[in-house]
Amino acid sequence: MVSAAKETFIQKYPDAKNMERSFCPYRICPLGAHVDHQYGLIAGFAIDEGIEMFYESTDDGLIEVLSLNMDGTINFSIYDEKILLKRDWADYLRGAIVSLKRRYNLTKGIRGVLYGSMPIGGLSSSAAVIICFLKAICKVNNLHPSSEEVIDIALYAEKDYVGVNVGTLDQSCEILSEKDRLLFLDTRTGKYEVIPQSKKMPEYEFAVFFSGVPRSLVGSAFNMRVDECKAAAYALKGFSGMEYGKFDDTRLRDVPKEVFDKYRTKLPKNWRLRATHFYSECERVEKGVEYWKKGDIIGFGKQIFKSGDSSINYYQTGSPELKALYTIMLETDGIYGGRFSGAGFKGCCMAIIDPKYKESINKTVTEKYLKQFPHLKNAFSVHFCKSAEGVKF
Repeated sequence: MVSAAKETFIQKYPDAKNMERSFCPYRICPLGAHVDHQYGLIAGFAIDEGIEMFYESTDDGLIEVLSLNMDGTINFSIYDEKILLKRDWADYLRGAIVSLKRRYNLTKGIRGVLYGSMPIGGLSSSAAVIICFLKAICKVNNLHPSSEEVIDIALYAEKDYVGVNVGTLDQSCEILSEKDRLLFLDTRTGKYEVIPQSKKMPEYEFAVFFSGVPRSLVGSAFNMRVDECKAAAYALKGFSGMEYGKFDDTRLRDVPKEVFDKYRTKLPKNWRLRATHFYSECERVEKGVEYWKKGDIIGFGKQIFKSGDSSINYYQTGSPELKALYTIMLETDGIYGGRFSGAGFKGCCMAIIDPKYKESINKTVTEKYLKQFPHLKNAFSVHFCKSAEGVKF
């Protein structure tokens, strides 16, 4: 079956002489919600769906990319002195070039077609677009950055250029993951393990439930939550007499949990709630990793459900649609665990499931969800996927 991106590329560029393909998987993070920007612990997978691009190099440095998911074709040059934000989807590509040029000299551009195999929102599609594009640009310029470099380059593009206060969760899962292994990452130190599944582990797959309501992090409450976490950390340092330096450099991971336990009642309510989520989520990651090592998928799934509950009650994310999906997942046979995927502001939910229940899960979740939100019938969708390899440069 010819992919939509490939077919469109052939039609758009009939004169192409050296078509190539780039691919970056989406990621799923069952545990480690909302903590990477505070240098917390995360556990995640790459999945076998993602962003692909068919392209060929341009000798004049031109970047021309059509997205089949978003409107419009991007046009700019790697030689432009100032590559300015336009506040559209292509800012992620502009940011990738700006970030890459901080480290490497570029001489070739690309023309190509991008396509995401799932609806956008909650699977780190922005990071996947950046990394897919970076892989193509690096290929035509004969560049071979390390995995750590790619993570840093992609992070700069999204955080410093586009302006979303993300951490390294998305980029790390999409680069470092290995099929059928759980990525366990300390986002403060960058140290990680890819943990094989136990021989006792039963079969499992992932389900992704798209609410039908698209998500955007820029201008959402996402950045506000990040600031609330940092404010809590800054205040706790002050209360306890710790050195606190610059606000921008402050993270909750800097503050021992014992300090939080001692001074938590001094924090404003919202700051206290965000910190409560952070410390409890890091504990859930560690517990989840132990369940994974033992092959206890039921225990692993329960931690995911607890993460979802904490996201709602302490981190206070979740649209009415996502909260409804979370409640439905709790009541559906064959779902070991599930929660919001991504930032939790609209978008989708993910679940780890027993494959034997796929048909009934699809039917039950769809019927119950659309009973509450019938106007989303043509936008809501269910997808099943498996773990996959991360991107190799």
